[in-house]
Amino acid sequence: MRLVVDAILYLTVGGIQWRMLPSDFPPWQSGYTYFRQWRDDGTWRRLHDTLRVRVRHRIGRHKHPTAGSIDSQTVKTGHTPAGVRGYDGGKRITGRKQHLLVDTLGLTLAVLVTAADLPDRDGARQLLRRGCGFGQKLRLIWVDGAYRGSLQRWVAQRFRIRLQPVLRPQEQKGFSVLPRRCVVERTFAWLGLNRRLCKDYERLPESSVAFIQIAMIRLMVRRLAPN
Repeated sequence: MRLVVDAILYLTVGGIQWRMLPSDFPPWQSGYTYFRQWRDDGTWRRLHDTLRVRVRHRIGRHKHPTAGSIDSQTVKTGHTPAGVRGYDGGKRITGRKQHLLVDTLGLTLAVLVTAADLPDRDGARQLLRRGCGFGQKLRLIWVDGAYRGSLQRWVAQRFRIRLQPVLRPQEQKGFSVLPRRCVVERTFAWLGLNRRLCKDYERLPESSVAFIQIAMIRLMVRRLAPN
């Protein structure tokens, strides 16, 4: 079983196909079967959430965060025969959009993968609706300008959470690191270190979500490992 998990982690980091797993690992059919089974029964999500609580406890934080940040990232899709995809006119990319809600440490609280043409506001609504216990103490979420307006009122009324836009100063030109929002951007950078996530190769969005959870599981295990 340890080799099966190692094979899935190897595939996530290396970005290879299932059939290209080295012979040191169990047959690729075994790895894919376990990956799919744990995706469908929620094992990856439960393992991810358990490790997040342990990482937060290790540095003296409560298991339920009080603040977080939401953002999305559009990635191109691979040559899949079918699946959810769309065109993001702002980024000029055909693919899928990854919506993340993270805590102040950059650890993911909720993940959603949709077609790239879904507006950020609608993605945030779906993301917050799918919350699984993470929002018991959540009261503040930092966002960019795309989440302003009616979404702020809807979130405040339904979840009693305040969306706080963090905007770039008008006089600012070029790239600048914005406070609070840089946390979720750093999480996207962490995910980009896994070649399986540089492009969305999955037929099902559920598989894309699972690989994001696996990438974060690997990151958190490394943080919890003794020095």
